Amino acid sequence: MLALVVVPTYNEADNIGPLLDRLLPASTGLHVLVVDDSSPDGTAEVVRRRPEHGDRLHLLSRAAKEGLGPAYLEGFRRALEDGYDVIVQMDADGSHDPADVPRLIDATSEADLVVGSRYVAGGRIDGWARSRLLLSWAGNRYAQLLLPVGVRDLTGGFKAWRAALLKEVVATPIDTRGYGFQIETTVAAVRLGGRVTEVPITFRDRERGHSKMTARIAAEAAVAVPRARRGIRSKR
Repeated sequence: MLALVVVPTYNEADNIGPLLDRLLPASTGLHVLVVDDSSPDGTAEVVRRRPEHGDRLHLLSRAAKEGLGPAYLEGFRRALEDGYDVIVQMDADGSHDPADVPRLIDATSEADLVVGSRYVAGGRIDGWARSRLLLSWAGNRYAQLLLPVGVRDLTGGFKAWRAALLKEVVATPIDTRGYGFQIETTVAAVRLGGRVTEVPITFRDRERGHSKMTARIAAEAAVAVPRARRGIRSKR
């Protein structure tokens, strides 16, 4: 299978190099697409200077910062146009371990969407304060209660998609721009009849740079849950 990792970036110049070092060893055939929203810190230049650029490493430079959702959607469309069989999505900040990517890809042999999960047996979060852990757990539990789709980590952003399902998801209306995008796309996958499975991962707090989470993004994610619930009900 031809696999592509899509990594959205905004001001991740300090993180993207170490991530690419781990994703692109010569021994693997993995390809990477960095989708950069015109980062003023030179993230795109770090990517362009890589020796793999133009071969296994690709850069999609967007005109402005529009949010996580639009960046992913543009990257997904590029991946589908280029004929990749499996598309992985992951963060650039080191929260998601590149060593887990092969496990997610392998699991697509029996699933259409594989979620790297913090909330199944064997999954965990390292480096967060108790208050942040509780907030994350509560937000995810809220999503689970309103969206009983059988997925434990609805807010997770480390996923591997089979192209056929992703093509259907991208064709549906996706309204969220922030982290609610993760909820909306996973629920869409279930609603479309995709086979979804979760594999345990360790999620680690970023070591460099600043989180992109804001109160506005959190509020958008909260609103996305009841909207997705209405979408599920309308399909019944």
